[in-house]
Amino acid sequence: MQVINATGRRKSAVARVYLQEGKGNITINGKDIKVYFPSELMQYVVKQPLDVLNLVGTFDVKANLDGGGVKGQAEALRLGIARALVELNAENKPTLKANGFMTRDPREVERKKPGQPKARKKFQFSKR
Repeated sequence: MQVINATGRRKSAVARVYLQEGKGNITINGKDIKVYFPSELMQYVVKQPLDVLNLVGTFDVKANLDGGGVKGQAEALRLGIARALVELNAENKPTLKANGFMTRDPREVERKKPGQPKARKKFQFSKR
């Protein structure tokens, strides 16, 4: 079987995912998922698309993650895995879409404006 690749993004994190048949190993930037994401919650987030389709032990996932924080990277990887599974079999799409794994979360950090301490916060007003 050939390798299927897909891209997932979230905030400023980018995940390039390579999916192929295997024993269920997930490797991120050359490290095992348990080393890269020590948190059980983040491991769960990454494996959600595979759990929903009952494909946990059937595919090996290799991913290159770049940018963002821990949560953003985990959710970017989740989207990449979901897109790769749809590319593999189009019948998976309705199930993944119903669970919300096919939607790219569009929320980004708003830029800081000049003359203000943050994006929307203003300096304290002084009448005198």
